[in-house]
Amino acid sequence: MKALILNSGMGSRMGDLTKEKPKCMTEISNGETILKRQLCQLVKAGISDVVITTGLHKEELMEYCSSLNLPLTYSFIHNSEFKDTNYIYSIYLARGVLRNTDILLMHGDLVFDFDVLSRIIRQAESSVVVSSSRPLPEKDFKAVIKDGYVQKIGVEFFENAVAAQALYHLYANEWEIWLQQIEAYCQSGKRSVYAENALNEVTDSCRIRPFDVEDALCDEIDTPEDLKKIQEYGKT
Repeated sequence: MKALILNSGMGSRMGDLTKEKPKCMTEISNGETILKRQLCQLVKAGISDVVITTGLHKEELMEYCSSLNLPLTYSFIHNSEFKDTNYIYSIYLARGVLRNTDILLMHGDLVFDFDVLSRIIRQAESSVVVSSSRPLPEKDFKAVIKDGYVQKIGVEFFENAVAAQALYHLYANEWEIWLQQIEAYCQSGKRSVYAENALNEVTDSCRIRPFDVEDALCDEIDTPEDLKKIQEYGKT
């Protein structure tokens, strides 16, 4: 299994916090950044092969990973068009190192408890994190569920939907179906949409189970307000 961490976004909603470093290097507690927390949890879970997409501040990110001295092997894939594309294009650029393997896919601004990570890794089928106990977010991902499988994921879905987060455990067969559709999108010029737009067209064959974490910690940090909530959570 490889971990794929998407870090090619600009993080502009974080204001001054991302002027000189990528959002994933934002500190969430004393000495712990979003990325350090993710990487340490991957080590704990026994995953050693990590693919990281980069955009703005790529050198700072690469040097930071090296400075952590963790027993991980990194593949850094740079998206030079990060200003004009979405992470679907970053995945497309990384496709050469993402084939013929199970994938643990996560956004680079995602903070989660280790229990969430260890449990989704143990799922017998490809899975994505959802929460049935949280209110539906207005602007963030939601998953439409039908007959026990994910039918659609996007910000626009509200009917028959639950809150969702971009933490996926994908077995190789399902991942290859999605990856091929990502390729088709990018090669036809659709590079500024979500990767989930491509997924939504192949969910009849790319079967992904909702993995319900209810109220367990699994949240993205998009704004300083989100950061404050995570920092307060860590104090409890």
